[in-house]
Amino acid sequence: MNEAQHQQRQQRLKQRVDARIEQAQREQGIFMIFTGNGKGKTTAAMGTATRAVGHQKKVGVVQFIKGTWENGERNLLEQAGVPFYVMETGFTWETQDRTADTQACLNTWQHALKLLNSPQYDLVILDEITYMITLNYLPLEDVINAITSRPAHQNIIITGRACHRMLIELADTVTEMRPVKHAFDSGIKAQKGIDW
Repeated sequence: MNEAQHQQRQQRLKQRVDARIEQAQREQGIFMIFTGNGKGKTTAAMGTATRAVGHQKKVGVVQFIKGTWENGERNLLEQAGVPFYVMETGFTWETQDRTADTQACLNTWQHALKLLNSPQYDLVILDEITYMITLNYLPLEDVINAITSRPAHQNIIITGRACHRMLIELADTVTEMRPVKHAFDSGIKAQKGIDW
């Protein structure tokens, strides 16, 4: 491809991009989902939180699975004023107590509702909430009602595997993480600062 052909191709691309930008002028909060079996769902959500904080946006995080397990994102974002509300029972496969896990989930959900009802928050992250719905600890209808009745400017990110199809249909942006290869599968230990 010569220089003139390259320039023509790039000009056509620019025209298409400019046209799409021109069409997307509505302003409202975005509902995003990071789902799938691949690694990086929480990391993507926390990256978005960091971006929002960098633009002086108010962010709140609710984590439904991580428990008291230390994580680097929380270490950093709490210093920047981001509140974290964590279901402190941790991984459900560790507790193996449905009644206690359900109650812990419902208690944590109350924190989520406060964030979702507050016009102060520009971004609310509901990390690993899909598991709470799948395990029937939290009614799907309650989550949908909270998302659809939030302040109009508020952005929401939910993460977790096996996201319910009704949430996917409701969302504005859905990204599915697909596993291709993972170090853990070949026996490499999870590393602080990389995996958590």
